[in-house]
Amino acid sequence: MINKEIIQTLTEEWLQGNEYFLVDVNFAADDRIVIEIDHADGVWIEDCAALSRFLQERLGEELGEYELEVGSAGLGQPFKVAQQYMNHIGDTLEVLQADGKKVQGTLKAVDAPSFTITVQEKQKIEGKKRPVLVDVDKTYQMDEVKYAKYVLAFK
Repeated sequence: MINKEIIQTLTEEWLQGNEYFLVDVNFAADDRIVIEIDHADGVWIEDCAALSRFLQERLGEELGEYELEVGSAGLGQPFKVAQQYMNHIGDTLEVLQADGKKVQGTLKAVDAPSFTITVQEKQKIEGKKRPVLVDVDKTYQMDEVKYAKYVLAFK
């Protein structure tokens, strides 16, 4: 019987020779197995096809009625694994905190299972009449935020 662990193991085997990493394996309700991979420089369609062929060859008849779908995690989608955070150090992230408040900041550091972003907040500085924007580091636990995702910037 085919299951998530078998798919993960085989996918990891293929990924070892590449610089890709596994983001997620999902068994969809419509008999699809959806595999998400990622890479620091983006995902190439040829590599998705090669992984799909590899899995089909290894699983053969076990695949049965399942349809394989191999793709990238997608820019602008919430992060699912620590490696995605590491690939975006220095980039702007949007974080939806557990309390429902959204913050945007620059990803400063990743020390799984936590990450730190630098945000700008208005603070009253002694000797100044008005609040001033200052950089503040905020550290979050990856599993305690509703999501964190890369912010696409069109300049």
